[in-house]
Amino acid sequence: MAFDELVRKYYKPLTAYAFRYVVMEDAEEIIQDLLMWIWEKRDTFAITTSLQSYLFHSVYYRCLSCIERNSTSKRLDDKIWENSFVDSQTPLDYFNTEELRNRIDEALDKLPDEFREAFVMQRFHGKTYQEIAEELNVSTKVVAYRIQKATKLLRKDLEDYQPGLLFLSILICS
Repeated sequence: MAFDELVRKYYKPLTAYAFRYVVMEDAEEIIQDLLMWIWEKRDTFAITTSLQSYLFHSVYYRCLSCIERNSTSKRLDDKIWENSFVDSQTPLDYFNTEELRNRIDEALDKLPDEFREAFVMQRFHGKTYQEIAEELNVSTKVVAYRIQKATKLLRKDLEDYQPGLLFLSILICS
């Protein structure tokens, strides 16, 4: 089976299936990675079931792995975020914390409104994805996507502070 035919036949149904479990960006990446992996291993690749069955099972397990990675990343992001505002003990630490707070506020202001709104509701008001979805009249997947994108944008905007935040997270997690 040629690669183009493989993509034409399975890309959309597999992406739709993956989207049941993960956000669209992750779903598309999972499918692209899987199809490329199969194509690269086509000479040594052996399936004992039907190709379709194999693909859907593979997507399911790759989605589970993606969810676990995102969950671990989210827990670490939450821990860093929570401890970014720890009371400082020295004037220098206080200055650095104040500077970080200001940078975080600036970074939050730069976010698109819908990303910022979902992010603030979840991180600062402790609302669940379901509560946010109901309040904003969107699906929980949309909420998850917006929060994920907001976190990525904030991480990029605050990259100058990441070494310090990473060090802080290592101390917290150990």
